[in-house]
Amino acid sequence: MFGKVLIANRGEIALRILRACRELGIRTVAVHSEADTEAKYVKLADESVCIGPASSAQSYLNIPAIISAAEVTDAEAIHPGYGFLSENADFAERVEKSGFAFIGPRPETIRLMGDKVSAKNAMREAGVPCVPGPDGALPEDPKEIIKIGRAVGYPVIIKAAGGGGGRGMRVVHTEAALLNAVNMTRSEAGAAFNNATVYMEKFLENPRHVEIQVLADSHRNSINLGERDCSMQRRHQKVIEEAPAPGISRRLISRVGDRCAEACRRINYRGAGTFEFLYENGEFYFIEMNTRVQVEHPVTELITGIDIVQAQIRIAAGEKLWIKQRDIELRGHAIECRINAEDPFKFIPSPGKITNWHPPGGPGIRVDSHAYSGYTVPPHYDSMIGKVIAYGDTREQAIRRMWVALSEMMVDGIKTNIPLHQELMLDERFVQGGTSIHYLEEKLAAKSDALKGK
Repeated sequence: MFGKVLIANRGEIALRILRACRELGIRTVAVHSEADTEAKYVKLADESVCIGPASSAQSYLNIPAIISAAEVTDAEAIHPGYGFLSENADFAERVEKSGFAFIGPRPETIRLMGDKVSAKNAMREAGVPCVPGPDGALPEDPKEIIKIGRAVGYPVIIKAAGGGGGRGMRVVHTEAALLNAVNMTRSEAGAAFNNATVYMEKFLENPRHVEIQVLADSHRNSINLGERDCSMQRRHQKVIEEAPAPGISRRLISRVGDRCAEACRRINYRGAGTFEFLYENGEFYFIEMNTRVQVEHPVTELITGIDIVQAQIRIAAGEKLWIKQRDIELRGHAIECRINAEDPFKFIPSPGKITNWHPPGGPGIRVDSHAYSGYTVPPHYDSMIGKVIAYGDTREQAIRRMWVALSEMMVDGIKTNIPLHQELMLDERFVQGGTSIHYLEEKLAAKSDALKGK
């Protein structure tokens, strides 16, 4: 096992990794920007190194500064968390070439799955169901593009091969709009991702977002830890996640999960990963793989009893998976609400000093957060300041526990989206389960229209 791990991230995930390391008896190094000097995880770490000013580009995305921090502190491994450099193959390569262990997949695997075209091809070969559409990138010939569009059938969606997180995609409903959409997406993709390659898929009009969590070691052993439903989204950003997904047969989940585990063996995957799918009319369609720990990993941890972050560390240290697929039992239900420092309905960021912080408690309640009374939420980063996770024997109990927890939670000095989450816990469609990825935006739009009507 590693003696010392450097945490190349910030916020709640930095604290989550720190806690996992401490439980394993590993010393920790927290790197931080000037804006995060007073952060809780910086104070709790065994060592800390300031790697630059507030700007992410000069700190958390500064590869030379992170490598230097690992060198001067004699760290043995680097955990990238999520976001920032976590899916940057060049960073993973630099880490390993500098003599450190990268707590994540191999650089070549990150590159393979980071390109959506190559990822889709790899999944097809492994028998993972994919969204209908051609296997390769769109050609330059306009006539061929038109021909492909007719073969797939409208509506279609044009996606950037190097995109992700809802960026670099455009829905096309008619043939007349196709070529312009392709050209615009290519231009945007080249500017945003330094990769102008785009591809086409059938656009599913009312799907759910369901993902499969996997673990794989460097000895070609892999398992799946079941699924999560992440359909409650706004602008392609997840708001609420839960596990297991309501209303989907265990037999189907098991079959798709086994294919994901097999895909891990085929691509020689290492570490924790997530296969993301659209689910519609009883069918799963692969869209991408995230080669890192997910924000929503706690819901899977609660229903499986497996510490995913510790698993990442143990796998990176060379350990074999200590559990088999037959050992995985899903028990109960878990729901996660992302707590953001923002207006709950206008979604305007609300950085500033938290004058009073009172997290909820009680049976089945977990709070992952780096915030505290007196903490100043900086304006430079993502607005998420924590996550509330509720666990129950049933989905109904988890929802009730979440509502009680949210009603207890106090955050003064800034605005948060807690009122939105409280409203959603009482929403009839959410309580029923199985809403599509469009439901929340449609609900918010209807609410906005109603307010304008007044």
